[in-house]
Amino acid sequence: QVQLVESGGGLVQAGGSLRLSCASSGRTFSSYAMGWFRQAPGKEREFVARITWSGGSTDYAISVKGRFTISRDNAKNTVYLQMNSLKPEDTAVYYCAAARGPSSAVRRTYDYWGQGTQVTVSS
Repeated sequence: QVQLVESGGGLVQAGGSLRLSCASSGRTFSSYAMGWFRQAPGKEREFVARITWSGGSTDYAISVKGRFTISRDNAKNTVYLQMNSLKPEDTAVYYCAAARGPSSAVRRTYDYWGQGTQVTVSS
């Protein structure tokens, strides 16, 4: 069983930055591909970024590419999402997720989810 806990959300002005963290309690964290998703009010949960178990490959949604960076530290059982140049449309609850299989942009391929952290970007 893998438990994921997100942190680092908050209120920030447009153009600002935040770094989200997702800590895992599992001893096999390094064997999981990880992803970040987000859900805005009234919208479907959408893919943001993903990273392979080794950290050697990453992928991003077009809407965040060039502004967000996903990374991981397997020694600390933690995955990060650095968010720069934030926009009001980035406002959402952000979730991290772990997948036993290959990393994916598809929500249903993930096996474990955190509870989410709120990010609010004011204009």
